[in-house]
Amino acid sequence: MNKDNCFQLGYVSKVHGLHGEVLVVLDVDYPEDYEELKHVFIEQKTRLVPFFIEHFVSQPNNKMLAKFEDFNTVDDASKLVGSALFLPMSELPELGEDQYYYHELVGFEVIDDSLGLIGEVKVIYDMETQDLLGVEHRGKEVLIPIQDQIIQKVDKAEKKVYCSLPTGLIDIYLED
Repeated sequence: MNKDNCFQLGYVSKVHGLHGEVLVVLDVDYPEDYEELKHVFIEQKTRLVPFFIEHFVSQPNNKMLAKFEDFNTVDDASKLVGSALFLPMSELPELGEDQYYYHELVGFEVIDDSLGLIGEVKVIYDMETQDLLGVEHRGKEVLIPIQDQIIQKVDKAEKKVYCSLPTGLIDIYLED
């Protein structure tokens, strides 16, 4: 499995109990969509390796209690702590017309309601405190927060992100 064709579902945060179970933190809006998973891919030495799931039980706060086949002890499970879990992009749930996945925005043009064309989205930064669009503007990277007050509309057909940037945001990045 190629990592470029996958999305990160979450990561193994810690061992749970004595029988090889782990607590998985999911980075998704609807964790219940993934309760019936039979397998995931876990990154090991830069490769994605399939791991088969015995059970995947929903917990509060986007967490799942997971048990993987052939992981039966604390020592077995502890080897997975910190590992990222991946699924193929084809496993992403279908979204409504007015919804989008952040990764879909790469390559879209960003247009501000007062400044006009800002530039192209080059990267999405998935930060702990907030998510950001990395946009190339006049040869520099400008970071735009992905927030409802800023992102006004996304037109997937036209590949455009319409926004209302806070006054002075672009200027911060253009200073030498």
